[in-house]
Amino acid sequence: MTPKRVGLYNPAFEHDSCGVAMVVDMHGRRSRDIVDKAITALLNLEHRGAQGAEPRSGDGAGILIQVPDAFLREVVEFELPAPGSYATGIAFLPQSSKDAAAACAAVEKIAEAEGLTVLGWRNVPTDDSSLGALSRDAMPTFRQVFMTGASGMTLERRAYVVRKRAEHELGTKGPGQDGPGRETVYFPSLSGQTFVYKGMLTTPQLKAFYLDLQDDRLTSALGIVHSRFSTNTFPSWPLAHPFRRIAHNGEINTVTGNENWMRAREALIKTDVFGSEADVEKLFPICTPGASDTARFDEVLELLHLGGRSLAHSVLMMIPEAWERHESMDPARRAFYRYHASLMEPWDGPASMTFTDGTIVGAVLDRNGLRPSRIWVTEDGLVVMASEAGVLDLDPARVVRRMRLQPGRMFLVDTAQGRIVADEEIKAELAAEHPYQEWLD
Repeated sequence: MTPKRVGLYNPAFEHDSCGVAMVVDMHGRRSRDIVDKAITALLNLEHRGAQGAEPRSGDGAGILIQVPDAFLREVVEFELPAPGSYATGIAFLPQSSKDAAAACAAVEKIAEAEGLTVLGWRNVPTDDSSLGALSRDAMPTFRQVFMTGASGMTLERRAYVVRKRAEHELGTKGPGQDGPGRETVYFPSLSGQTFVYKGMLTTPQLKAFYLDLQDDRLTSALGIVHSRFSTNTFPSWPLAHPFRRIAHNGEINTVTGNENWMRAREALIKTDVFGSEADVEKLFPICTPGASDTARFDEVLELLHLGGRSLAHSVLMMIPEAWERHESMDPARRAFYRYHASLMEPWDGPASMTFTDGTIVGAVLDRNGLRPSRIWVTEDGLVVMASEAGVLDLDPARVVRRMRLQPGRMFLVDTAQGRIVADEEIKAELAAEHPYQEWLD
């Protein structure tokens, strides 16, 4: 339960500090080994997570993987379209079976209105025997939805609108929560590319709770894991990481100003990629009131990305490097940052931010380098990045590169191209994409 503002206490001042890791096959080869390694990394980040006086109720743990298409085809009772032609995700629904059924029916109506068809629902197998009373008492009902009617980015955009509408329209959000109280709907993810398992769990409980994660048929070429230490803030099922695009270690200290500016800009947003220009208003507010800093960052990032920018472009708009007094910076890159500074102020603070769209996976570090991360690359294309050393027991003889995430720099793995893309290459391509200096002049 999230407390109310009392006297000098304001829950908006709360923050967190966590552990994060990503495990990637650079060449995009899906395997059970990647999932197992990601879960092992999560277990080795247990000391970065937290639990209350009741030791079996954790602050949060989760994993983001690619949509496990082959696995899902074996466990659902209906036929699925081609990979990338359906969106799926777990829905956190009201605890009451009657209310949960009503929420499912309402989601189906919203999907139909947005040009998608719900193929069916799956009961998500779980085992809550390891959970403490606090976590179990707050636990929602879990149902997995499958939608079709488009493919590629069109599908992603329509699923995004369905999710935003469902979360806005189906109930009132609890104070200080990103998403549901007990009577609302929340989707950890709803996509044709990525899939999230998360909750108000300790790191060992994640695999024990979600039985899918114990099935050897569930595979992925990447995994982002997160162990949450909420410090002074309060745990909930929706506030666990990863979110839809990111997982984060640190704090966004400017988040209140960022949200206020984002709210002010909503009247200026004009786009038809989510339907008609008038339809964009159904996405508002973009930032969920009272959500965590990471949740709000994720909400703005996905708007920028689904609005037409690449994920790397969107991230650099929000977490730019220190460019203002960088006299030796390439003029084109400087123009890129200067132009975007007129559109989006920095989301600043000590932050190591991992991100993925299911094909590229990467991370960026704040300009002051206050949340460092370590990177290892092995000879067979395994890439591991974590908030600290030791998350996986790698044979030193197989490690061909050791790096650290550097302040203001981006680390990016493109699994479609099978390579690590250099920071300089990413930024040079983005800077050359448009005549930013001409636009400034």
